[in-house]
Amino acid sequence: MDGAAVAGVGVLLIISYYVFFMKRDRTGSGRKLPAAAGAWPLIGHIHLLGGSGQPYITLGALADKYGPIFSIRIGVHDAVVVSSWELAKECFTTLDAVVSSRPKFTAAKILTHNYASFAFAPYGDLWRQVHKIAVSDLLSTRRLELLQGIRDSEVKSSLKELYRACAEKRGDFFMVEMKQWFGEISLKVILRMIAGKLYCLGGVDEEKEQLRRVRRVLREFVRLLGLLVIGDAIPFLGWLDLGGEVKEMKITAAEMDSIASEWLEEHRQRRDSGLTKTEHDFIDVLLSALDGVHLAGYDADSVIKGTCTVSHVEL
Repeated sequence: MDGAAVAGVGVLLIISYYVFFMKRDRTGSGRKLPAAAGAWPLIGHIHLLGGSGQPYITLGALADKYGPIFSIRIGVHDAVVVSSWELAKECFTTLDAVVSSRPKFTAAKILTHNYASFAFAPYGDLWRQVHKIAVSDLLSTRRLELLQGIRDSEVKSSLKELYRACAEKRGDFFMVEMKQWFGEISLKVILRMIAGKLYCLGGVDEEKEQLRRVRRVLREFVRLLGLLVIGDAIPFLGWLDLGGEVKEMKITAAEMDSIASEWLEEHRQRRDSGLTKTEHDFIDVLLSALDGVHLAGYDADSVIKGTCTVSHVEL
């Protein structure tokens, strides 16, 4: 498999690892998928996926051996791995209702208000309602065009801050950590698009501290969201928290909820006061779109906060 194929297959494989977390038909009906060898009792293939720290590499090697579709075991759960664009197309067209659902796992339950975010909600009424809003309003081409000014503004602002810092040095050279610089721009753009929050790195200390706090919590949020804890693979051991991941998730969830609640309260106060905005961020859109909508037992605040906290990943 050449480099381009590995890259393309790797993306599909890593997606399939998280999405196709479904049980195989144990009745014997239909055609059985080839099962990867090397599964251990109880834990299945977890030991293979955790070895390199990059599951897609292991899954890519297994795809070379077993073909474009095969099954593995994640603890007591069976998973289907798809690694060809033809099969991926079929999954997202003919079998889209199956693929649209999401597995339930600890990180999503704790960090997204008990699956209130459609990105991690099982396929059903909530998923359909919020997905429709996301496609037509939040992430539509028109919405991104309307928010073009935010992207332009933040890039210009960051360049001015860079120029100002360079001028203050008054030297021939000025060292810039480009990874950090681009990361700061991306974060500020995302925060303005989602919550309308305008942060300036050259601003007051309180503003800088707020930005650092949000950045730290978001990074921890993304890291924890990708963790598979022991209870996900082996449910009867779910009461164990050997690595302390569940405790970390609860702490981060509380911090993220506090931040999102502040954003939501600011938007509600602005609406109640009758103030208008030239930029309608994601929270503005969701407040209007979810008003009076049936959300399958969830309250609108949880859905808004759950959607906003994962939107930065999608963006």
